[in-house]
Order: sequence, then structure tokens, then C-alpha cells
Amino acid sequence: MTSPAKTIIRLWDLPVRLFHWGTVLLVPAMWATYKAGKLDLHIKLGLALLFIVAFRIAWGFLGGQTARFASFVKGPGAIAAYLRSGRGPDGLPVVGHNPLGALSVLGLIGLLAVQIGLGLFASDTDATASGPLNYWISPALADTLTELHEVGFNLILLLVAVHLGAIIYYAVAKKDRLVPAMVTGKKAYDAPVAQPKSAPLWRLALALALAGALTWWAANGGHFVPPPPPAYDVSY
Repeated sequence: MTSPAKTIIRLWDLPVRLFHWGTVLLVPAMWATYKAGKLDLHIKLGLALLFIVAFRIAWGFLGGQTARFASFVKGPGAIAAYLRSGRGPDGLPVVGHNPLGALSVLGLIGLLAVQIGLGLFASDTDATASGPLNYWISPALADTLTELHEVGFNLILLLVAVHLGAIIYYAVAKKDRLVPAMVTGKKAYDAPVAQPKSAPLWRLALALALAGALTWWAANGGHFVPPPPPAYDVSY
């Protein structure tokens, strides 16, 4: 007996996949640069992470069907229904993030955004390197935000561990390998499912422009145009 034909769709667009793997690379790189005391590089990587997280948030409103928050963020009822059946309300497989996995996605993006925000204001213990927005706040507040920045990384590690555990569980228990689709963008389904709608290029350009403007603003200390240097030396 021949097995039923599978339906292959393009599940994840390139921007979503680049965000995912960019995060995978940048988070450990930021940990390594912090431990090595290379804080200048740590800050530059933080700005790169700011760009991709800001882009992903914008893409969650402007992107294609599976990228938009509105398509996968559901209420408690939908989460409970998914836990009971493992399928969508129509009885078909869930295309994209399932209602339970959406919590992990939102948690990770939200925690990364908070962590980056704290880092923009943080300073190291010797005050030799500081986030680009550090001069806007008092030293006491900067110390508090720096401590929270350190705690935040531990929370990110915890959430990453949960995320990896879920990937392993789906691969072993449900025979549903999630990683290949995040590499190729394509996924095969046993049941017929519709191809998710993509977003036009102008929306991609807008999301990139918004993320770039925010990153530029932060990198220049909260100014879109860098302030001019002082007219005379005030360091003495």
C-alpha cells in the first residue's frame, strides 16, 4: 500500500529564519565577549541583536502569515484545545507556531527586548565601558539596571533550555522535526494544508527601516544626529 501524498509548503520566510539563526549566533557570542572582557565588542553585538529583535517585532505586524503575531498568539481556550487534540480548531495540523509554542516565542522575544534595553543603560563595574544610553541616567540607577541585565541573561538561558527541550520532545515523542523547516523554510504535512500568504517587499523594507532607525538612534546615544564634540577640552 502506498503512503498518502504529503503536502509541502513554504512555512517560514527568510526574514524569520535569519532572525532565528541570528539569535542563535549572537546570544552565545555576547556571553563569550562579556566573559572575555571585550565589552566594546559586546556592545556592538548588542546593537546587532537590537536590530534583529526590533525587526522581528516589526515583522510580527508587517510580515507574512506565519510571521505575524496575530496568526499564532491565541488565548487560553485555544491553548487548551491544542493540548487536547494536538491540532487546530478545524481538525487540521497547525501551520506555523502552535498556540503553546507561541508562548515560548513571545517570551523569548520579550525577554531579549528587555535584556537589550537594560544593556543600553548598563555600565561595567569599572565604568570603563557603558551602554550608549548610559549617560541619560544616574550612576545608582545604572548599577541597578546592570544587575538586572546579569539576571536577565540567566532567564534567557532558562527559556532557551525550555525551547530546546520542546524541540527534542516534538522530535522524539511526536516524530515532528522542527529544525529542518527553520533551515529550508519548507515543511511536509500529511493532511492538505493551505500555503501561508507571504508579505510584499515594501513591508520588508519598512520593517528593516524601522529596526535600522531604532538601532541608529540607540548607537548614537539617543540622537538621530550625533551631537557635536565639545568646543574645548573639559577633561581636566
